[in-house]
Amino acid sequence: MKTALSTLEMRRATSVAEALEILRDEPRMPIAGATDVYVGLNFGTLPELRYLDIWALDELRTITVNEDVLVLGALATYTMMVASALVQERLPMMIEAARQVGGPQIQNRGTIGGNIANGSPAGDSLPVLAACDAVVVLQSAGAERRVKFTEFYTGYRKTVMRRDELVVAVEVPRVSGRQWFRKVGTRAAQAISKVVVAGVRGEGARIAVGSIAPTVIRLTATERALATGSLDEAMVALRGEVNPIDDIRSTADYRKRVTENLVRRFWTETA
Repeated sequence: MKTALSTLEMRRATSVAEALEILRDEPRMPIAGATDVYVGLNFGTLPELRYLDIWALDELRTITVNEDVLVLGALATYTMMVASALVQERLPMMIEAARQVGGPQIQNRGTIGGNIANGSPAGDSLPVLAACDAVVVLQSAGAERRVKFTEFYTGYRKTVMRRDELVVAVEVPRVSGRQWFRKVGTRAAQAISKVVVAGVRGEGARIAVGSIAPTVIRLTATERALATGSLDEAMVALRGEVNPIDDIRSTADYRKRVTENLVRRFWTETA
């Protein structure tokens, strides 16, 4: 059953301070580009009736470097990241991910903060952030805190974020090593990923995978095996820590095989 749009209520914030005051005083779901929200409303799968529009908050739309840390404002769009010289220099695999998120319309409206807060395990930017040891910056009316990206999700579309908090930025420390990103979907573009892998190869390896678990996961056992053993030993470790499910988009066996193939390609192509 589709949601009756007439029952929804929305307020618009004109500053971050105002948005945080609203969230403190009355629980609402923040929305910006609304690329996923509209889908949920159309299918009647969103229980939320009260929303807070933060699209106008240009102070969250910056891309900067602060003390050698790349800071992506929560409202930085995929189009903005693709065009950013800072992202190109420091996080090129994010540009690869951004270019494969939907079409131009979605890339113009979708934001990095929205992808993080939405929490879909198929989010294309999320393995990039997990592989880079990114930090999510959360702000409320009374405080600001930073959460390691790998500790941000507690389950399927569940996070440690409180109802009065807003994702205001994500911080990415300088990445040492060669970056690598691959997405496998039904089509080359405008398709939800069946498997998405991001990796960094420096002195060791950092590998994150999306679409195979309730949350994006780091392949820590595989990383340790690559650092100390052979590629074949790493594949044994990978098979032990990758346990995908069957769903409408793919089978568990297919996902597991593709993940193994992609990790092999990552290690070979970054040699």
